[in-house]
Order: sequence, then C-alpha cells, then structure tokens
Amino acid sequence: MEDHRKKIADSELQTLLDEDDAQRQQQLADQLNVTREAVCIRSKATFKIQKVGKWVPNTLRERQQENEKITCEILLARYKINFLHPIVTDDEKWIYLENPKRKSSCVTPGEPATSNARSKLYRRKTMLCVWWDQRGVIYYELLKPGETVNT
Repeated sequence: MEDHRKKIADSELQTLLDEDDAQRQQQLADQLNVTREAVCIRSKATFKIQKVGKWVPNTLRERQQENEKITCEILLARYKINFLHPIVTDDEKWIYLENPKRKSSCVTPGEPATSNARSKLYRRKTMLCVWWDQRGVIYYELLKPGETVNT
C-alpha cells in the first residue's frame, strides 16, 4: 500500500510540475501538504532536479536599439580619446661630465683586446632633470654642482 501512495504522490508531484516547472520545493510541499524534504526525496527518485533557468535578452524595440547603438558609439569615442595627454612626468639621473669612451682595437681571434686605463669617473658629475609627456621631452636641465630641485 505504501508503494501505491508513493505513486500517487509522484503523479501529484508530476501534475504540479507540469502546471509550473519553476516552482520551488517549498511551494510544492505546501501544495501537497508534505515536508520540503519529502518533495526533495521524491524529486530525486523520479530524476527531477531543480535548475535555474538561463537569462535571455529581451527583445528591444527599434528606439531602444538606436539608444543602445548611440551609447556604444559614445563609449567607443571616449575610449579612443587618449587620456595620457595631460600627464607630465619627470626623472633625475646623475651623469658624468667627463665620460671617456673605451677604445676599440682590431685583434686576431683568441688575442685579448687592448687594455685601457680607467679614468676617475667619480670626479665630476651633475644631475640631469627631464620632464616629458606622451609626445616627448618637454624640458630638461643640467643642475650646477650643489644646486637642488625645489619646484
């Protein structure tokens, strides 16, 4: 007799799902006067599982489509405008006033290159300050010894 009740419950459950398959288990349980767990067990026994439906775009009217198109064009135009043009940055670099170059020499393979004596590179140096934007260098300045940048 218990099997007969389950079949009836299954058919009642199926009838409710045929009417509206988007009902929650608690809604079904309330209509069948059973617990939500009982609906869950019967649903699994009949291979029914609850899934959330997919969102689908609604159909837009012609005016809405035109508004969407205009909005997209405005956003694209905004994207194409280069936002870097007002940005100016700077950097400082110590450079040597006397920076002798090493001399190159032609030697046969396997022979060492001609040695050059290293000059005193640390004798005189100055600071190079450079400001630039996206187009290139705006201003540069070599500071005098002891001078600092304050503005």
